[in-house]
Amino acid sequence: MDFASPACSAKAKAARVMQTDAPTLTTERLIIEPLSMRHWESYAAAWGDPRMTQFISPEPRSRQESWIKFVQGAGFWSLFGYGYWAFCDRATGAFLGNGGLAQMERGIAGLTGFPEAGWAFSHQAWGKGYATEAMTAVLQWADATLPDREIRCIIDIGNHASVRVGEKLGFGQIEALPGTTGALGLFSRQAGG
Repeated sequence: MDFASPACSAKAKAARVMQTDAPTLTTERLIIEPLSMRHWESYAAAWGDPRMTQFISPEPRSRQESWIKFVQGAGFWSLFGYGYWAFCDRATGAFLGNGGLAQMERGIAGLTGFPEAGWAFSHQAWGKGYATEAMTAVLQWADATLPDREIRCIIDIGNHASVRVGEKLGFGQIEALPGTTGALGLFSRQAGG
């Protein structure tokens, strides 16, 4: 008995050509590697810190909320061919933050159908240029792997540092939105930035 429908077979063939494992990227100071259990405790601690979440959510994440997001970030790869990475110090291996591309299903029309860029760093990594360095590598990978894809992101307008990072990466604001921690900007970056 054959349980595979033609639609399922076509989808399976398409999925085989899609990248389903996160590649490891390197920059001068960072290793951008697939999320793994090696990162879990540092990830949970970072997201439990209110400084990490001040422009993302009204409260720090509980351990359970962090676990769901951690697994989600890794799981995007098998569904979309892109997802989240751990951003680690190249010299020490220390976890500094995470980010990449996602499909968050936020109910925001301007994000529908577009890969959504996101980045977050623990407070010890702030002000050192890591976000720009990490996301430049991620977007270079995206430009090579997802040609002709517009990428979007949302940033709390009060997070001036992230707005500057977005601008350096080639994102421009296209819409203002309400948010849970403050006004948000919807930003867009054309392929090749």
